Amino acid sequence: MTSDIETKLAAARTRLILDKPFLGALVLRLPMTAANPQWCPTTATDARRFYYNPDYIAALSLEQTQFMLAHEALHCALSHFARRNHRIKQRWDVACDFAINPLLLKDGLKAPPGALILDVFDGLSAEEIYPALDDNNRDQPLDKHLYDGDGSGDSGHNDELQKSGGSGGEDVEHQDRGQGGVERDHPDGAPPPLSAQEREQLSARWQQYLASAAQAAQQAGKLSGSMARLVDHLLQPKLPWRMLLARYMTLSARDDYTYLRPSRREGAMIFPSLRSAQLEVTVALDVSGSIADRDIGAFLSEVDALKSQLRARVTLLACDSELSADGPWQFEPWEALAAPRQFAGGGGTRFAPVFDWVARQSAHPDLLLYFTDGEGDFPPTEPDYPVIWLVKGKAPVPWGQRIQLN
Repeated sequence: MTSDIETKLAAARTRLILDKPFLGALVLRLPMTAANPQWCPTTATDARRFYYNPDYIAALSLEQTQFMLAHEALHCALSHFARRNHRIKQRWDVACDFAINPLLLKDGLKAPPGALILDVFDGLSAEEIYPALDDNNRDQPLDKHLYDGDGSGDSGHNDELQKSGGSGGEDVEHQDRGQGGVERDHPDGAPPPLSAQEREQLSARWQQYLASAAQAAQQAGKLSGSMARLVDHLLQPKLPWRMLLARYMTLSARDDYTYLRPSRREGAMIFPSLRSAQLEVTVALDVSGSIADRDIGAFLSEVDALKSQLRARVTLLACDSELSADGPWQFEPWEALAAPRQFAGGGGTRFAPVFDWVARQSAHPDLLLYFTDGEGDFPPTEPDYPVIWLVKGKAPVPWGQRIQLN
């Protein structure tokens, strides 16, 4: 029986390597270990190994076995073990499964019974899905996420991590292999959760694995569009949106030094002095119904904190398919920037009304900030003033500077 299960797992992994080299390369990074059914009723991972219940694997088809192998590998490649932070574990685990399973289905894999799949979460990250889950949600992921916990326990894997990371690329999957490249039985006890240091080290390592797997699959011409977009999104530089927003607003500030000759009373020597002019900023809010009030509040509070530092006057606009009739609202640098209690909106999304309104004004702003999910009709041409799109979601923008809101 054990030999048959090992053969089945090896065959499923081999088929992934041949048919879907991106997923296959990731699966290769997880040694396979038979586990005690008491703590592993299906499959599990601790970001180092693929644990499985032999009886569960025996009940799956070869295609469903491929799905479970790829499922655990993607949890690791997406660093779900390092991204939970303050979130409730059960809801986070469910959100991670809802994020992964549609990707695997799109890639042609077949899900086993009990896999969490909802079309409404297709294309969303675990961070975006988590707040959409009810506080009393009782869904359970199909697999066990053993890496997660309070991070205070001794994982007992530190020696293994150092061995696999400090020898010029020797990976843990090359150690203690049994016949067919499948690990021997794991002790009865489940592995403890990762420590904070282990999460950090493994996250960096899995990002390297992700980039390497994507490059190899791309060269073979077998990287699907959905997986390519996922990799591009994950490998782009990660800076907090608040830091990026502050950077671009500061670049637009009109503070400079002047060397104009001072009056005679100030002496003969000329020193540079700082001259400032008020920054004119237009802030547009997408009120089409896809942006939560709390997100709008967080965005406006950040702009408010920045505008007082930069001496910026803010003109606030709200728009779905048309501009809100209650606007615009103007706030001087010394005034608190606050959204009206309720915006009229909730329809479709068009961005052109905001830019049309700006075009009718006597002067253009020094900077336009547009807070949106990016799902809508863009104007065909870019204006002659800087535009920053703060995007909640994964939609691209045709021009301007895009900042990802996570």
